[in-house]
Amino acid sequence: MLKNKIVFFGTPSFAVVCLKKLLEQKFNILAVVTAIDKRAGRGKKLKSSDIKNFAIQNGLDLFQPENMKDDYFVEKIKSLKPDFIIVVAFRMMPKKIWEIPLVGTINLHASLLPNYRGAAPINWTIINNEKYTGVTTFYINENIDSGDILLQKKVEISQNETAGTLHHKLSFEGSQLLCETIDGLSKNKITAKPQKLLDNIKLAPKINAENSHLNLEKKINEIKSMIRGLSPSPGAWVTLKTKKTSIVMKIFDSDSIICENQNKSHRLIIKDKKILISHKEGYLVCKQIQIPNKKRMSAHDLLNGYTFDENIYVK
Repeated sequence: MLKNKIVFFGTPSFAVVCLKKLLEQKFNILAVVTAIDKRAGRGKKLKSSDIKNFAIQNGLDLFQPENMKDDYFVEKIKSLKPDFIIVVAFRMMPKKIWEIPLVGTINLHASLLPNYRGAAPINWTIINNEKYTGVTTFYINENIDSGDILLQKKVEISQNETAGTLHHKLSFEGSQLLCETIDGLSKNKITAKPQKLLDNIKLAPKINAENSHLNLEKKINEIKSMIRGLSPSPGAWVTLKTKKTSIVMKIFDSDSIICENQNKSHRLIIKDKKILISHKEGYLVCKQIQIPNKKRMSAHDLLNGYTFDENIYVK
């Protein structure tokens, strides 16, 4: 027998893990709502979201509204009479949608709210070298990630965690927490609690070209944390400059050599099939990188067939 009636809103792979878990637990998924197809890649071909692909594969009713305030779309969701709307990694939702369900609209967020409100909590918890993070279910209201909290689960961040490995952990824990939240609310066993106001709340803004640029003046451990927090996507980056050329190098995995450094800081050094960036504390070892017109690869593999110019300044 199918359980509570749900309309599910989501877009990326994180949301797919959660929707899959809800189906496995026999929740009644009335419909799935996701973003419209967007053009991506060099060929600018239309690309469907991960949730759309999953919904089609599993025969679920699918909506892709351009405007969520559209009267036809709003009335369609109302006609489904859902007990819950579940939101995982989706854009801001208008009140006329989130006030529809009988019990409420629940958002799953990949942090321990109120810290790391915003679009990229997984990335920023690692960039900021946190020791733990978690997942939170909460009721949606008019403000982003600020509604009353339902349940939370704390998750440890390991020493070599990347955004990719933490994404995997939190999607699993989040899918479990969603099921617990829906069951608990259905049985009146959960009391929503307002978010505590913190003096120094940490935010998680969207990752862009500006905030993914490595600042080589920072401590080397902070630089390594940023590289892990932006791996496998979009990748932390630096600019390699000579008198004649300037190219971008992305770094996806790194290490460090802490030592007295006789070289000037911010210089690219090739030694023993390794790519090093000189730093005031020693060297940043660039283990996995990508340069223009090349695939992402280990430094060793790149140096087997590629030669860098001399006297490269790293910015």
